[in-house]
Amino acid sequence: MDFLQSIPKSVFEILGLLFGLFVCVITAIQIFKEYKSNNQSSLSLGYVIGWVFVYLFWAVYGIRVEAIALSITNSIALVLQIGLCIIVFKKK
Repeated sequence: MDFLQSIPKSVFEILGLLFGLFVCVITAIQIFKEYKSNNQSSLSLGYVIGWVFVYLFWAVYGIRVEAIALSITNSIALVLQIGLCIIVFKKK
């Protein structure tokens, strides 16, 4: 645990922002795939709606603890996930 304490908080914020944005890119790719596909979605509504609540919690938590990386990336992911929910819902 001493090793983790030796790493500056700013490094974790930058890495958290990068990894969080990477998750947003992955979600955007899924949105594009679902939007372009004429097939019925293989994603369940429960799955995509569940992730809305996960992203919502972590965005609010990030705001609460003043963790910029958590609040920014999860807010972006939340908006993207809501878009994915809309697409999946229209295909059901």
